[in-house]
Order: sequence, then structure tokens, then C-alpha cells
Amino acid sequence: MNGFNLLLAIDWKIDFQEMLDQIQGFVAQRGLDFLINLVAAIAVYLVGKWATRLIVRLLNSVMTRSKVDDTLAKFLSDIARSVLITFVILMSLDRLGVDTTSLAAILGAAGIAIGIALQGSLSNFAAGVMLILFKPFRVGDFVEAAGTSGTVEQITIFNTLMRTGDNKQVIVPNGGIINGNIVNYSAKPTRRIDLVIGCGYGDDLRAVKAFLDEVVRGDDRILPEPEPVIAVSELGDSSVNFVVRPWVRTSDYWAVLWALTEQIKLGFDERGFNFPFPSRDVFVHKQDGA
Repeated sequence: MNGFNLLLAIDWKIDFQEMLDQIQGFVAQRGLDFLINLVAAIAVYLVGKWATRLIVRLLNSVMTRSKVDDTLAKFLSDIARSVLITFVILMSLDRLGVDTTSLAAILGAAGIAIGIALQGSLSNFAAGVMLILFKPFRVGDFVEAAGTSGTVEQITIFNTLMRTGDNKQVIVPNGGIINGNIVNYSAKPTRRIDLVIGCGYGDDLRAVKAFLDEVVRGDDRILPEPEPVIAVSELGDSSVNFVVRPWVRTSDYWAVLWALTEQIKLGFDERGFNFPFPSRDVFVHKQDGA
């Protein structure tokens, strides 16, 4: 056993000595060149890192002057920084003598594979960039998009956070928003209320119309321009239908809508006007012997 250990120790010393001889030979033949390349690679990396900071700072300055959205500006600056740092690292490795062609090909193939795997996320990213650039809605707007209605709380690169009327948070992918219709209820300063009020055929139409006009003009929140519209729109199966269309500030829409509905119902009750229910005459024929 001792002889075996002795042989192992001799072999290890021989291998170690060979390794030292190879290192000494490399240093003697190419040590100076390697040292120069190493110093050059470090210099390339440091200068490239400094240039990257300068370029990113200039890019941020340009985007700030152009009033680019903060979220998009940060994302673009991060992407620019990552691309430039990768390029600097490849230049440094090339200066050391590393074959960067194969490395660049591997990185390109990996990028393609990642792009295919994240196709849905990239679609949401592109949609997020379009939402931030073109601004079909802003934070605080009440919108209907991708089958969801709510107040916009946050717009990110990949999704939009919305709060529903009953205080639920809904995270909507940007791809679903940009590929469908977007209804922005807060985009305009004013909105029109559309009410359809039916009265009975036996009611005095002039009296009903005068009452509706009185209710509309009695609310200070209703705008005088455009002028409210009150008109008979339809002779229905069981009622004569009026359209009541006043204009209000967007912030007053729901409050005025509910107030008008309540006042019209109470006024109909006080004046004896009818809200007819759908009715149908049924005739029963009695057969002989039945």
C-alpha cells in the first residue's frame, strides 16, 4: 500500500512539473503578448462601459425633452444599456483572442428561441409601446376594453391595471386591448344622457313633454348647450316613447342620470301619468260541447 501511495505521489509531481513547464514556456513565448492583450481588453471594457453610460444619459435626455412616457423611457434605456454592454463584452473578448463569431451566433440563436417562446409576451410588449406612445387613454380614465370596464390605474409595458366599479382589480394584457375596440368614457369633457321614457296612450302628450322639459331644465348640472332634446321617438306596442337627451359634464354623468330617473318616476306618480306594462289581448273561443 505504501508503494502504491509512493507511485501516486511521483506521478502527481511529474504532472505538476509538466504543467509548470508548460506555463513557463507559454509565459516565455507569448507572455508579453498576452499581458498586452489583457490590458487592452480591460481598457476596452472600461472605456466601453463609460461610453455606454454617456450614450444612455444622452438618450434619456433626448426622451425627456421629447416628453416620452416615463415607463417607456426607462424600458428603452434599459434595453440600450444591455445591448451596448453586450457589445462591449464581445469586443473585450475578441481583444483577448477569443473567437466571438461562434459566441455571437450562439447568442443570436438563443435570442430567436427566446423570441419564439415569448411570442405572446412580445405581442403584449409591442401593444404596450403603442398604448404609451399614442395614448388612447390615460391613468384615471374610465374605459371599456378587452371585455372589461373600469378605471385605468396603471399602464405598464405588458399589461394595464384597471379597477372595476365594485373595486376589483383586473390585469388586462395589452395585446387584447390594442386588438379590439377601446371606448374611453373620460376622453371628452361632456357626455349626453340618453333616456327613453314611455307614457300611456291615454296620457296627454303635451303635458308629459312639458313635465319632462321642466325636470331637465330644473337641474343646474345640465348644460344649456348643446340644447337638451325631448321628443316623441316611437309609438310602441303599449306606450308612447319619449327620448330625453340632455348634456352634462362627464364627471356629473351618473349622478344626473340617477337623479333624472328618480324625479321622472316621482313626477309621473304625482301627475297620474302611466308607465304602461306590455299587455296583450287574449280571446278565448268556447267550442260547442266543451
